[in-house]
Amino acid sequence: MQVREFPLPGETIMGCGFMQNQGGKGANQAVACARLGADTCFIGKLGCDPLAQNTISMLRQEGVDVSHLTQTSESPSGTAFIMVDSHGENSIIVNSGANACLTPADIDDAAALISKASVVLMQLETPVPTLTHAARLAKESGAVVVLNPAPAPLTGLPDELLKHVDILVPNQTEAERLSGVCVRDDETLLEAIHKFQEIGVGQVVVTLGSRGSMTVIDGKPLMVPGFKVEAVDTTAAGDTFCGALCVRLSQGSDVEEAMRFACKAASLTVTRMGAQQSIPYLSEIS
Repeated sequence: MQVREFPLPGETIMGCGFMQNQGGKGANQAVACARLGADTCFIGKLGCDPLAQNTISMLRQEGVDVSHLTQTSESPSGTAFIMVDSHGENSIIVNSGANACLTPADIDDAAALISKASVVLMQLETPVPTLTHAARLAKESGAVVVLNPAPAPLTGLPDELLKHVDILVPNQTEAERLSGVCVRDDETLLEAIHKFQEIGVGQVVVTLGSRGSMTVIDGKPLMVPGFKVEAVDTTAAGDTFCGALCVRLSQGSDVEEAMRFACKAASLTVTRMGAQQSIPYLSEIS
């Protein structure tokens, strides 16, 4: 729903545009990986409803392997309600639905697939114990494990998960919440990054919206600036960044080059309305 300004508590406002679009962080990131040139497989869970059928059909059209995208009658498919204001900023409410039914047993069923992966990308719309199991299997098979810690839980993340993560990709708010460091500037952001590294995370790449992204390489901070564009909707920008980053890593790029490619891909996403429909194709990135 497009709005001029976000409503205050108890306030009813008039919207100025409505769109229904495929989404979900995992699905968005899978589509980004596929559109940007990677062989992509999606492990997840859907309900037994029309939303599920639409999702499966759409992912197949994008060339995503859905052989381990299963369905359950225990819960409806996950959904999100998104408000986008006149400045292109968004506010999102997610109902996990069937995503919460993904179990370690589902990961075991996909173990052969995981063993062949060069990069395993995960998000927090599925249960943490399941992600921890997947990260452990991926690490054992030699894959690069990338975690986008969103939506960030209020209770933090267990060390058992983080120590199996090679690259953590939070935004600034998520970095602050999960590290416990009050992020006010670049200096405190670096403190947050070091906190994660002390736990055992190999690399931390923090997305900073229009400013770009920041990491630390060989003890030195690296800022990769964003590209100047006119943003109309920031939905799926972070997901595009994560997908693009993983595509380049899977192709042998170093982290800095992968970040530059990811920033460019994300900058195109924010110039368009919608979630998956806003994600660019490789041919659009010069």
